[in-house]
Amino acid sequence: MSGPFRFTDRAAREAAETELAPAAARSATSRGRARPEPADPLRTEFERDRDRILHAKAFRRLKHKTQVFLNPDGDHFVTRLTHTLQVTQVARSLARALGLNETLAEAIALAHDVGHSPFGHLGEDALEPYVAGGWHHAAQGVRIVEVLEHLNLTEEVRDGVRSHSWKIDPPPSTREGECVRYADRIGYLSHDALDAIRAGVLRLGDLPARPLEVFGEPGSEMVGRMIDAVVEGSLSAANTAGVVVMAPEKLEAMHELRAFMFERVYNSQTAAGQKHVAIDVIRRLVDHHLAHPELIPQSYRDPDADVLTQVVDYVSGMTDRFALAMHDRLFDADAAARMVPLLRTT
Repeated sequence: MSGPFRFTDRAAREAAETELAPAAARSATSRGRARPEPADPLRTEFERDRDRILHAKAFRRLKHKTQVFLNPDGDHFVTRLTHTLQVTQVARSLARALGLNETLAEAIALAHDVGHSPFGHLGEDALEPYVAGGWHHAAQGVRIVEVLEHLNLTEEVRDGVRSHSWKIDPPPSTREGECVRYADRIGYLSHDALDAIRAGVLRLGDLPARPLEVFGEPGSEMVGRMIDAVVEGSLSAANTAGVVVMAPEKLEAMHELRAFMFERVYNSQTAAGQKHVAIDVIRRLVDHHLAHPELIPQSYRDPDADVLTQVVDYVSGMTDRFALAMHDRLFDADAAARMVPLLRTT
């Protein structure tokens, strides 16, 4: 039949995936879901996962969660949502260049940070004493998609969310998950450096010379060169393991930039000034809800979990502004007024 359109159903999309690289994951052979479901007539399994994540409440909350600078006043600072969209673009670019499953990489990237607490990684520090073995946003992300929002995602996407952080072992089981690991680091190093310069914490000339020489200035130039370095390293004949990897000498430059960012930004005096306030806000909220668990909304409660888990689920799911507003309502208004300016970046 001739005409301006061509009907493309799930079977046609799955057939197109047979042309992907040998290392690519294929939706037709997915390891499946915890609760089996009938196949969708139009979408592949990974496309369904991507769509469910985009419509999830935890995804929407990312727009008001911190990346680095807490509850910033400026309109151009990176939030957890804009970071997620940037990571998704980089992950898709990597997957496409390497012949991998772009939709799977997209789904993992969109969900990779849904478990983040308010106030970024400072929130993890605040919640750590309440959870045996420590609290990590990746594990909470899996809990959100599996238990709190019942998304019933495929095993490949859940595995990618679990292991997107370089701290997590074992690493991702798919090459698409490895793309997201690199995309996450590429995204946060480049754009966090831009935000630090915008906030006056850094000047461009403060950045170490080798990363600037290898990757260029923070922003599109740095992102593009880092993507090229991962593609180059992955396609290299020296990559006998067949994994997604950055060319070694360029990976060293990335590590140098990351170490610099931790010293001058993430662990800086500015961050230290925010840290104790953010931790105090979160711990006061946790302790208050432990004493009054009836305040947890039924819509965000796992009835099968113990009270501590329910409280941590609730507080860790808060946005920055919701946590601050609740702190204002629950505790002394004068004390809250003194705390809020410390959590703002001018």
